[in-house]
Amino acid sequence: MPKDAVRILVTGAAGQIGYALAPMIARGIMLGPDQPVILHLLDIQPVAGSLKGVRMELIDAAFPLLQGILATTDVNEACKGVNIAVMIGGFPCKEGMERRDVMHKNVPIFKAQASALEQHAAPDCKILVVANPANTNALILKEFAPSIPVKNITCLTRLDHNRALSHISERLNVDVRDVKNVNIWGNHSSTQYPDANYATAATDSGEKSVRELVADDHWIDSEYINSVRERGSEIIKARKLSSALSAASAACDHVHDWIIGTAKGTWVSMGVSSDGSYGIQPDIIYSFPVTCQKGEWSIVQGLKINEFSREKMDTSMKELTREGSLAYSCLNQT
Repeated sequence: MPKDAVRILVTGAAGQIGYALAPMIARGIMLGPDQPVILHLLDIQPVAGSLKGVRMELIDAAFPLLQGILATTDVNEACKGVNIAVMIGGFPCKEGMERRDVMHKNVPIFKAQASALEQHAAPDCKILVVANPANTNALILKEFAPSIPVKNITCLTRLDHNRALSHISERLNVDVRDVKNVNIWGNHSSTQYPDANYATAATDSGEKSVRELVADDHWIDSEYINSVRERGSEIIKARKLSSALSAASAACDHVHDWIIGTAKGTWVSMGVSSDGSYGIQPDIIYSFPVTCQKGEWSIVQGLKINEFSREKMDTSMKELTREGSLAYSCLNQT
């Protein structure tokens, strides 16, 4: 039987990530090669012309799975009936701006988008926040869309997860598909903790611990962590623009695994609402290792946390609690 089309909202659709993401969705990379989609593309009025151009290109690409395109600058219209929302649009951090400045700009944006999703999205809508600060933007969205289940609001740390996999694959000179179960703990920021303690890589003699294969604790506990954390900055220096293609690909991976499910014995990293696991403050949006099945994520339980990891996980948690307080103070001023 033919499947009903899934309505997918992409905010900031005229931007670089949106421009890379839309054709990936239309080609079936996000939801599979037999799932029809209808794209809802939202952006702000000053880039309405660019948004129209994106719509025209999607039409010209003649994607068989793409059953419709709505391109609009009206947030309420864009949110009507959507099943999945990928929230890319936000105010970018510009040179000389502090995190507080970015927060002041983004809090009202996400408050308005949350209210529109609350009123108009499908009741089971699944939301992925990409725009930075992603964890705290997701927290604000959660606050102003109370009827949307908390478990349906997530943020993107899959890009960091993918970077962690690729750094290990390059170090070991193995295919990236043969590396699994890295963890990204915490905030999508410089305090995130890329943790390779449970990572494994496939070898001719079976799966082995990445730490054992690398045989260099300094690299695992220092260089690897810093290189994953700093990769985004390196890309900005190289291309004078932030990550777009890799961010779009990671967004597809995040939603794909959430909806379709993770492979047996494999977990991924997602920013989700903390339930207190691993001593993390409940209700903040924190990146955990998760498995997914039948459209639901579950935090991986039972991982032993050493003192080194505990300190780094707590540092990121404290940063997120401060960001949350700052965001709420911004709300009081809007």
